[in-house]
Amino acid sequence: MSRIDIINKIAALKRERGAVILGHNYQPPEIQDIADFLGDSLDLSRTAQKLPNGVIIFCGVHFMAETAAILSPEKTVILPDPTAGCPMADMITAGDLTALKREHPGAAVVMYVNSTAEVKALTDICCTSANAVKVVESIPEDREIIFGPDRFLGGWVAAQTGRDMILWKGYCPSHQRVFAEQIRGLKKTHPGAVVMVHPEVNPAIAAEADVVLGTGGMIRFAGESEATTFIVGTEVGMIHRLKKEYPEKEFIPAAAEMLCRNMKKITLEKVLRSLETLEPVITVPAATAARARGAIQRMIEIG
Repeated sequence: MSRIDIINKIAALKRERGAVILGHNYQPPEIQDIADFLGDSLDLSRTAQKLPNGVIIFCGVHFMAETAAILSPEKTVILPDPTAGCPMADMITAGDLTALKREHPGAAVVMYVNSTAEVKALTDICCTSANAVKVVESIPEDREIIFGPDRFLGGWVAAQTGRDMILWKGYCPSHQRVFAEQIRGLKKTHPGAVVMVHPEVNPAIAAEADVVLGTGGMIRFAGESEATTFIVGTEVGMIHRLKKEYPEKEFIPAAAEMLCRNMKKITLEKVLRSLETLEPVITVPAATAARARGAIQRMIEIG
């Protein structure tokens, strides 16, 4: 089939199945273009929760589909390629977190939403890059905090809040593939450009930025800013979303190497196959989901 034939068949099957396609901001352009909704992982999971559709085609990575399944246990959540994982989420296991909690009894556990369901189930409250500061500020100052899995997001939050936290040593490989020299070079080439980077980058990169924002924040900021040129320090898939939203503005990737191969695993053909077979379904054991749901809901309540 041609690409147009595949897209048309996806549209027909989507109607037939009562399905909705959710696409993360880092997905390939062709997946972003067929998605009914685009956003970050939590935005999409909350969208899935609110929609009447019983079938969710989640175009992202495994922990994102898990989160949607936790929040919408009555729905069928499908990840078109179940091998699309997250290296950072895999850097901490339930066993790792259990051992750390034993070393720090009484500590509040804050886990980035980029974590597995098993880890979320051992967590007091999850956070996103957008609300991590608010989440940490919600914890009494006299209480110890374990933060993971991203040490760079944790370090940035610690600097914003003045809190001394126990940081797990995880990181996002894609966000470490940029160097300060690259940012400085782009600033010289594009004088007046606004540099916006994701808090998953290391401090040397954050120091070069005008603003540090999650993907949702970047979209809002680019629309509200009077600037017309932006250097974007996050996964390169974000450039397509920004250009679609603001075609009159220029968006320059901070580094072409900031690419997540897991985010690029889903293809139009895989989406079509998922709609044809209604597989592979992502499920979370009920007991694990119930505990993890509490940590996610507490995060949602903070906003």
